[in-house]
Amino acid sequence: MKVLPNDWMSVIGEEFEKPYYQKLREQLKQEYQEQTIYPDMYDIFNALNYTSYQDVKVVILGQDPYHGFGQAHGLSFSVQHGIKPPPSLVNIFKEMSQDLGVEIPSHGNLTAWAKQGVLLLNTVLTVRAKTPGSHQGIGWEHLTNEVIRQIDAKPEPVVFILWGKQAQAKKALIQHDHHLIIESPHPSPFSAHRGFFGSRPFSRANQFLQQQNRTPITWELPEQKEES
Repeated sequence: MKVLPNDWMSVIGEEFEKPYYQKLREQLKQEYQEQTIYPDMYDIFNALNYTSYQDVKVVILGQDPYHGFGQAHGLSFSVQHGIKPPPSLVNIFKEMSQDLGVEIPSHGNLTAWAKQGVLLLNTVLTVRAKTPGSHQGIGWEHLTNEVIRQIDAKPEPVVFILWGKQAQAKKALIQHDHHLIIESPHPSPFSAHRGFFGSRPFSRANQFLQQQNRTPITWELPEQKEES
């Protein structure tokens, strides 16, 4: 497994020595050898690799990675270049376009957001192919809960964007009131019309960041390829 190359290692590095993570690591080593697991093992920690602890401004919580071929690359809701954006991501882009008056991008790679301080964190970081939820409860939640706690401990104000009930369940980990929590239904086609559309998370996040004298996020995605 890849060691984190940035300041996250000093923040959550102790987690990698704990028994739950050692057990998780052994299970993953076996499963990557015997089954198809997403994302690629070298992409598991991309959310933390692309967005250092120091740079976190916004957190967008997802659940587990996409379970289809070629989709997941370690960033919640993001897909690799050349892959058709899944329905939830299509709805995210529709809301972004309505909220900000920007064009809907031609791809679904959100690396440009991550590089600006948007932590695209799934609460479970791996999944078996075509089996959603298959790695829930094997240990990832312990690690990602600690990531959320450590972000909550930051003195700098952060925006937490919680879409859907599973993400909103993590609200209990956010204890400090200098952060902003934006909640709405999940962007899935099953729930987006219940309040996700019209929730304006992108402009609300930027307004808050500007009020805190932090640089807002450029949500409109560049057309040129980003690293993935």
